[in-house]
Amino acid sequence: MTRLLHGINASPGMAAAPILIYSNSQPVIEESTVADTAAEIERLQVALQGARTELEQLRDTVKAKLGEEKAEIFEGHLMILEDPDLIDAVIEAIQTESINAEYAVQTASSSFIEALKQMDDEYLRERAADVSDVSGKIIRHLSGAAQTDLSQLTEPCIIVANDLAPSDTAKLDMEIVKGFITEIGSRTSHSAIMARSLGIPAIVGVGTLSGDIKTGTLALLDAVSGSVILDPSEDQKQEFAGKKEQYDRQQAELAKWVNRPSLSADGHRVELAANIGKLEDVQKALDNGAEAIGLFRTEFLYMGRSSLPTEEEQFISYKYVLEKMNGKPVVIRTLDIGGDKELPYMELPKEANPFLGQRALRLCLERPHIFRTQLRALLRASSYGNLKIMFPMIAVLSELRDAKALLEEEKAKLQGEGIVVSDTIEIGMMVEIPAAAVSADLFAKEVDFFSIGTNDLIQYTMAADRMNETVSYLYQPCNPSVLRLVRMVIEAARKEGKWVGMCGEMAGDESAIPLLLGLGLHEFSMSASSILPARAQIGGLDRKRWSELAEQALTMAAQDEIQDFVRSQS
Repeated sequence: MTRLLHGINASPGMAAAPILIYSNSQPVIEESTVADTAAEIERLQVALQGARTELEQLRDTVKAKLGEEKAEIFEGHLMILEDPDLIDAVIEAIQTESINAEYAVQTASSSFIEALKQMDDEYLRERAADVSDVSGKIIRHLSGAAQTDLSQLTEPCIIVANDLAPSDTAKLDMEIVKGFITEIGSRTSHSAIMARSLGIPAIVGVGTLSGDIKTGTLALLDAVSGSVILDPSEDQKQEFAGKKEQYDRQQAELAKWVNRPSLSADGHRVELAANIGKLEDVQKALDNGAEAIGLFRTEFLYMGRSSLPTEEEQFISYKYVLEKMNGKPVVIRTLDIGGDKELPYMELPKEANPFLGQRALRLCLERPHIFRTQLRALLRASSYGNLKIMFPMIAVLSELRDAKALLEEEKAKLQGEGIVVSDTIEIGMMVEIPAAAVSADLFAKEVDFFSIGTNDLIQYTMAADRMNETVSYLYQPCNPSVLRLVRMVIEAARKEGKWVGMCGEMAGDESAIPLLLGLGLHEFSMSASSILPARAQIGGLDRKRWSELAEQALTMAAQDEIQDFVRSQS
């Protein structure tokens, strides 16, 4: 019987193949009393070594297949396996409660997983899956439970599972596994990242699947529209084949834009840049024709560890990105922690409204020793490329001036130490608070550039938490209020001869791109996979015409009306 599923596109592509139901669920663990706790701890140590060997083999396999950077996922898993907080809690439970090792591992890891799931930061919530993956390996080594080996599959298939751990995804053979579908998950989970790296189409978050779906059922996976057809009719098969043929042609056409300049139909030049969070993202940006890095989210250097990164560690990372970009602009945002991003080891105070609290630059100015370390690392790296430093979450001029003063102090210290610092560093700020947008004419006199952070600007303008599903309808990039603030920033910069970029998701939104081009945005920074579609779209737009149409759109009353207008004129 034909069945239609909908979910989140985790990795684009289209595939048709029989499904394989895969379960990586844990064996049922029951608590039991042990007489010899020392022997039980020894059994645990053997299982830990077995899990360690398995993870090291996975790391080496991924390193050979995808490179050293992707293998870092499993370095992280090995760190979890060595985490004294987790392992000591397991050992203590065995010793004090005389319980079996399997139950101790399950209990201790469940506490860690639940704590991570309660985090506001999506990145940290996703790490719960990593702890679950590692603890599952320990339990399987303790219990001797068997599991399907995805690396040994021989027949083409599309995998269907509740979820796929990174170690599961790493085993997939692209010649055999044509795609995967999961009940849960998001675009930022490690398995989704691995899928994109492998080029395997994937849809996640389709919801609970009933047990009547069986291995061998034909699936048509459309990870472009986010839909799956199970047990399709002949007509649906033919329609899907036509869509896939069209998709393959579109991908071939988009590839032609990699080395082309970003020009509108009437010859107006803009810059298409990539947002990155990790070092391995740089190559993907270049492969997709990025002309710059428009946002390097440095907070990812601080995450997934138990202490602050040193100056030397940061310097090496910044130097790598600057050298890899080979003279192309690199905008590096200073630490943006707080709001939905937490660092447990910093022990930040709990706040009733963290998005309105001490986050980003506010936190850095309050803890200048952390800020100065980052500034020194940035300044030291500046001579290796085209560096632009950007301060986030600025509301008032005094914050900008204080940040610039600290930067100048550290620059003077380094020069006094005989360290070369570039004299062409541009200093900019993110515009993500409405107060900064309204006062952009004042800020424009004291910065070299603006980058509009629409993810936060929209939520602050609409007073709607972007993490709250009940008010998600208010997250409106093309709302006239948001567009008017964007125009205000661009006009203020233009009067001072400064450039304006945008690094929020809106920059890659096909319904917003024509308006942003018309309003005079200089730089569009987005996920690497969005660059080629955006370049092709801009290539078909007349900038002068859209200057007039954008002004017309700003007179309209609602986002739906504006988006309909853009579609009608495109």
